[in-house]
Amino acid sequence: MAMDRDQVLRDAAALLSRKSTATMDEVARAAGIGRATLHRHFAGRDALVRALEELGIREFEVAFDNARLDEGTAVDALKRLVAEAEPNAQLLAFLVTENQLFEGDQINEGWSRLDARVGALFRRGQAEGDIRIDLSPAWLTEALYGLIGTCAWAIVDGRVAAKDFQYMIIELLLGGARRSVEK
Repeated sequence: MAMDRDQVLRDAAALLSRKSTATMDEVARAAGIGRATLHRHFAGRDALVRALEELGIREFEVAFDNARLDEGTAVDALKRLVAEAEPNAQLLAFLVTENQLFEGDQINEGWSRLDARVGALFRRGQAEGDIRIDLSPAWLTEALYGLIGTCAWAIVDGRVAAKDFQYMIIELLLGGARRSVEK
């Protein structure tokens, strides 16, 4: 039986997003393959994490394309982006906390492409007058990634309902946590 590499990576991401310290043996079990098979495809944890990074970047580039970021208002495009990112939110949650991906000069250029696309979306929203101009697009991008990741963790943990994923992210990102008070 041939191993479906992307499925193994998805299984690994699901485990690692819940238990970032999982061993390669635990990853192999989660993927339903033997340890030797896992090691033939990924020489060690670093190789596995790098492969997860590549998968994550590919998946998020597809999500960005499907969200049609250039159509409609920036706010509508942002809502579509969050919806498209939801199926891979656990993978993003794992990747944004994996420090080895962001050290030194080995940073994958895919992150820069993703950041540029999201940053452009926030700049457009600022130009349209729908997004605050006192927060930089770079910060808003990081906040979006953080909200997607933490919401994924909260859902896996059972602390929030999966059906509220998009609502919670969009409302907090665009509305903030401050309660509006009529003056």
